[in-house]
Amino acid sequence: MKLNDELEYLKLSKWQKFVYRFKSFFTSIPKKLGNGFLKIGHFFKKCGLAIANEAKDIWTTFVNGDWKTKVSYLVMGFGSIARGQILRGILFFLMEVVFIGYMVLMGGYYLSKLPTLGTEHAKVIETSVGRGVQKTIDPNFPGDNSFQILLYGVLTLFFIIAFIYTWRVNIKQNKLAEQIIKSGKKLKSGKDDLRSLVDDQFHKTLLALPTMGILIFTVMPIVFMILVAFTSYDSLHIGRDTMQWVNFGEEGLFHWVGLDNFRTLLTWQGSGGANYAATFGEILLWTLIWAFFATFTNYFLGILVAMAINKKGIQLKKVWRTILIMTIAIPQFISLLYVARMFNPNGLINGFLHDLGILKQGIDIDWLQSQNTDNPTMARIMVIIINIWIGIPYLMLIATGILMNIPADLYESAKIDGASGWKQFSKITMPYMLFITGPYLLTSFTGNMNNFNVIYLLTGGNPKFSNGGMGSPGKTDLLITWLFKMTQSGQGGETSAAKYNMASVIGILVFVVVSVISLIVYGLLPSVKNEEDYQ
Repeated sequence: MKLNDELEYLKLSKWQKFVYRFKSFFTSIPKKLGNGFLKIGHFFKKCGLAIANEAKDIWTTFVNGDWKTKVSYLVMGFGSIARGQILRGILFFLMEVVFIGYMVLMGGYYLSKLPTLGTEHAKVIETSVGRGVQKTIDPNFPGDNSFQILLYGVLTLFFIIAFIYTWRVNIKQNKLAEQIIKSGKKLKSGKDDLRSLVDDQFHKTLLALPTMGILIFTVMPIVFMILVAFTSYDSLHIGRDTMQWVNFGEEGLFHWVGLDNFRTLLTWQGSGGANYAATFGEILLWTLIWAFFATFTNYFLGILVAMAINKKGIQLKKVWRTILIMTIAIPQFISLLYVARMFNPNGLINGFLHDLGILKQGIDIDWLQSQNTDNPTMARIMVIIINIWIGIPYLMLIATGILMNIPADLYESAKIDGASGWKQFSKITMPYMLFITGPYLLTSFTGNMNNFNVIYLLTGGNPKFSNGGMGSPGKTDLLITWLFKMTQSGQGGETSAAKYNMASVIGILVFVVVSVISLIVYGLLPSVKNEEDYQ
């Protein structure tokens, strides 16, 4: 914004400023998208240049290297061993031996089967039993296992990438060793390497195991889950042939289906597709509404409760804080299950209303709409209210710590200038709170989009959709609870089969929605835009 534009902006009223910022935000979206695509293009360009530079360095190292380096291209660690770095060379060599052994014994098979996920069916043995025929699967010819092929295929790809990286490090070590020898310096021995691992390279030693754990237990499962979205994997196609499927003339293997699952979920054509798309759209809209109210009701009410308790003259402050903290001390799932029982048609709340004469005998309010009605308004309001009771104590504790750190001079100066309580709150307290808690507010919003406990333990997603739907969805289901229901057999809907592939599709879409919202909001946070204001 230019200087003249800033001066004109300051002359606008509050409403005009809001409209201006609103228009500016949406008019800047195409430019931001264009910049995003340019950054992606630059990223791939850098990757291409990096790969080209690596390939050039590999070639020049081979051409200019001595015979020890050249042999190391085929026998990893040979150059290190030949130059006296025995420990380093043995480790490189063992990596190559393990890799070749794995590829020969397992990896090669699973990698060759990965494009089809298996085509060989189990061999069935027919045995005469009385007047009938008994069929069994030959244990020597069980057929392919699509699940194992996909799992070990992904593992093999990761192992190949790790081997290529290690091979490249091996080449770099040979090049570096040649340069050190030519300069007249002495190479590190095995003892020097070990000493380095607990001294100047100790940070790498500490990070090795956590990094490996993240790759094995986080990255690999995520890649596997994403790939499942492009298969026909469900409880009817579990990855291997069993007698149950043989007797029904079905095959237990699953295979690649490309983008069919995404089309099934998102297309509006056809009765099935329209049902899926409409269900997804409604649940996505409710998920966003729920996340908004669950986040901001807790946020603002938590701040108000903290301000009320911290106000001068309030007695028994520790008692009030302790009472609120008790809801945190009790495990959340116990509290939610108890509250769900309280609000049942035959629960404590209706009984209390009957005793007061507010409700007539024989008339009960279905607060959480556990019955199969198609009006979700009351159930949605109730889960938001109950979530307030659960969430306020956390925000109260956070806000209490922040409020105590706001300089008292700011409030004293405001009072001298004649600022009202509302002005002090809107001009001092809230800007300071938003600046400090902005990142927390964003993570709370994204966390509420995946808040499984509150919804599933209170309502189970009820009331259900009148037209059924995939995974037996309900009107209070979030995308995360709908995803869970799809992985459970016998949930009703179009089929009782668990739809692992469709659940994976929803998981990917949840990630996309959360990522887009997070990236947009993060750039608008005062903590990011005006970082210097509070330093």
